[in-house]
Amino acid sequence: MASRRNSSNVEPILAALATMQANVERSQKSQAHDYLEKFQKSPEAWKETHVLLSSPNTVAEAKLFAATTLKGKITYDLDQLPRESLPSLRDSILNLLISYREGPRPVRTQLCVCLANVAIQMLEWKDVLSHVGSAIGDSAGDCILEFLKVLPEEVTEGRKINLTEDELANRTKELLEDNASQVLTLLVQYSSSSATAGSNPRLYECISSWLREIPAADVVNSPLLDAIIGSLSNEDSFDASVDCICTILRDTREVDESIEVIQIIYPRIMSLRTKIAQVADSGDLETYKGISRIFAEAGEAWVVMIARLPADFNDLVESILECCGRDQDRDAIALTFLFWFELKQIITLEKYKQARIHYAGVFGKLIDIMIKHLEYPNLDGDNADLFDGDREQEEKFREFRHHMGDVLKDCCDVITVTECLGKSFNLIQRWITTYGPQATSVSVPHWQELEAPLFSMRAMGRMVSPEESVVLRQVIPLVVQIPDHEKLRFQAIMALARYTAWTAQHPEFLQPQLKFIIAGFSHSSKEVVRAAALAFKFFGTDCRKLLESSVTELHSFYESVLDGLPPMSQEEITEGVACIISIQQTNKIYDAFKLYCDPVIKRLMSRANEARDARDDVSKLAVADYVQLLTIFVQKIQPDVSPQEENPAVKYCQEILPVLSTIAENFTDSTPILERVCRCWRYMVLSYRTAILPLLPTLAQQLASGFENSRQGCFLWATDSVLREFAEGAEFVDPSTSQAIYNFFEQQALAFLRIMNDLPAEELPDVIEDFFRLLIDALIYYHQQLLLSPVCQHILSASISALTLQQKLPLEATLHFLRDFLSYGTNHPNSSNFDYRDDTQALRGNPLHIQQAVKGLVVAQGEPFVQRILTGMMFTFPPDCFYDASGVLLSLFEVVPQETGSWLKGTISMLPAGSIRMGEPDRLMNAVGTKVQAGDLRKVRVLLQDFTTSYRRRNVAPREGLGRLEATRFRFSG
Repeated sequence: MASRRNSSNVEPILAALATMQANVERSQKSQAHDYLEKFQKSPEAWKETHVLLSSPNTVAEAKLFAATTLKGKITYDLDQLPRESLPSLRDSILNLLISYREGPRPVRTQLCVCLANVAIQMLEWKDVLSHVGSAIGDSAGDCILEFLKVLPEEVTEGRKINLTEDELANRTKELLEDNASQVLTLLVQYSSSSATAGSNPRLYECISSWLREIPAADVVNSPLLDAIIGSLSNEDSFDASVDCICTILRDTREVDESIEVIQIIYPRIMSLRTKIAQVADSGDLETYKGISRIFAEAGEAWVVMIARLPADFNDLVESILECCGRDQDRDAIALTFLFWFELKQIITLEKYKQARIHYAGVFGKLIDIMIKHLEYPNLDGDNADLFDGDREQEEKFREFRHHMGDVLKDCCDVITVTECLGKSFNLIQRWITTYGPQATSVSVPHWQELEAPLFSMRAMGRMVSPEESVVLRQVIPLVVQIPDHEKLRFQAIMALARYTAWTAQHPEFLQPQLKFIIAGFSHSSKEVVRAAALAFKFFGTDCRKLLESSVTELHSFYESVLDGLPPMSQEEITEGVACIISIQQTNKIYDAFKLYCDPVIKRLMSRANEARDARDDVSKLAVADYVQLLTIFVQKIQPDVSPQEENPAVKYCQEILPVLSTIAENFTDSTPILERVCRCWRYMVLSYRTAILPLLPTLAQQLASGFENSRQGCFLWATDSVLREFAEGAEFVDPSTSQAIYNFFEQQALAFLRIMNDLPAEELPDVIEDFFRLLIDALIYYHQQLLLSPVCQHILSASISALTLQQKLPLEATLHFLRDFLSYGTNHPNSSNFDYRDDTQALRGNPLHIQQAVKGLVVAQGEPFVQRILTGMMFTFPPDCFYDASGVLLSLFEVVPQETGSWLKGTISMLPAGSIRMGEPDRLMNAVGTKVQAGDLRKVRVLLQDFTTSYRRRNVAPREGLGRLEATRFRFSG
């Protein structure tokens, strides 16, 4: 009867697990998932997991689920069991572990974790290792090794267990520190206990785990070092041995303290050097990566010694270089990148000048190796698919090349840019001499050998000084004459784009390069065209003074290519010409601005007329793209004129403002268009600052009506720029203008509150984010008016309602606003403490009436405020929001400590029945009260974070709602 009853209790579990594995409807899987999740948190799970694990008929998936569930119960729900039942729980897990000592390994691992967590929490269990060893027996070596491996890992993760800091510290000492020497003895004994023990990967996994507690010196001075090195010759234990060696190496990073260990292990590491060539020739990729990793980790750990004693450690550096050179598959070389960076960092210090000289030859060889590895695969035919259609592999290679480019930059720091560039130049020159005469318009032999040094030139461009006068004078004339091969032309253009700052100081090289770049716009390859647009941007930016007189001629070029480019390239070429316009004399800027932008405006109006009747989004996106081009002109063209002079850029903006306003009015349902229009308006303010004042009334009216009609947050984003630029006390802004801006802000705030009244917060995440980011600036510049305004209480209510959201960005904005808002309830608000309205710049405090106003607002709404913060941390907030949420609670305790304690206690009392441990609320509140009285608010934050995190792990948000803690809908009738 008992067996039948147990069977019936686990039937729904087995059925749900089968549903999760089956090919059924998503709704069925969702129901099964919800059932299993609730089961895992229920008290019944203790019994049913044992039933599943004890039955020989249980399928493997169900056994693993049961073991995983039991682990979670022990970690988070041990309080569901009476304290006196822990010994029987321990014994039952030991019995299960004995029955699974031969596997399956995933279940055995979970049971070992279960036992380790019982050991951590069962404080009265003092003889853990001897008890486990005698219970399992010597014959189950793998089982004991696995338990020993997971024990330090679980103790290290002990913060997730419900122990105090002192209890966890004491238990850590009892379980790890006090047992370290005993464990070392056990491992040494095991390593020689049989012929196969030394090749058991579990042994080396266990050593790696205990190196948290056992000093590396004790390991290398024991017979274990011979076993670890020897096991590298065994395929089964190779990976675990590599991990173990690397763990030992990392333990010797403090080289002065580890000098004796280094002296012992260094020759053992160097004895592996012969394996580099052997494994490379055998083609065993995984073994080659493992050997390369050992040498790279040794280099990283001992980089200080390598710099101090270059002659003594030269063989190690040469070995790492050999790992790079022999890596034909380019899979292991990335393991060395960090070493080369760290070595570069230290030997470029004046203190280690001799090491830099010593290793110059190594870095010279490294440059050659890296450029060779940069080459594309060498397949037959110029148009062959270099990666056989494997686009993922191609993308991986592209990314890998950029990482190798970082190593080339490291080499430039060590052996000078001129020498590094000279190697690229020599390779380019050699290719031209050897293969140049054979190149035709349809075939370029061995193009990979030319493309790689071109890429290396591009990678090293950032390191080259504009004053370089040796290599670039020779190489640039060669680059602009390379054959017309797609990848060569692309790489050549991208390389030239990196040297525009150099070209700006060597004007005689400008025209050949510019001609080469402009020719790229006519190339059949889209990649080459995109490269040309990017290069033109850099030429326009850096060589603007050289191109100042060409502004009219470049207009015809700009007009001829603009419409044929993709949007990103349109933006890049526009940025280039805008930079050239920006350098014009002030009296010529208006005409140049108009010359370039009027045709863009015509295109914009034409596309807008087409988009009004179109049903697809493509035409609307085209409108948005042309607005973006106008924004780039506004961003880059910023004439230097005095406040008394008319700004020629503002004069032109005044002409195009009606066009932008009309577009915003006609496309209230198109987010891309509205965002681009608002971005353009925002940059008009940011670029021309107070000079935009003549446009301000029209602009404010458009921002207000646009927000009300479209309900798009981008209008608030643009409003923010106006608020900051014309704030009280800003230069050249009179008080009446500043007050008018605040009134405009309040108008926008009221419009937002009406929208929040009409729609639930879940439908307004972007608007909420933009509004509260606007409020953060409003608090900085207008806190006196805002905090004393009647609208502030409604804003606080809206912020509490916004805390029901689950998206990170709007929650972050709301929580940041709340933290700033609450800071004004103290004498140290989150804003500048200096008064810039006079020359003294004296520190100013937060007026008492402002502090009282904030406290009054908080007291009026404190209860729902705390409820939303706490339930968010327990149920709905993303993890990234926990810090700010706990920061809000911390600020509440600082502003109104007694009331906050009362609201906190009331909120906890409203949690669903059975979801909180017996006595836990009292313990929390007593601890919080003690810390508040002691003024240790940081510890209050830790207590609240630990409580909510623990609660969240143990409970699922009720699908029927939070009952008395359910949020109410925001209402506003203003």
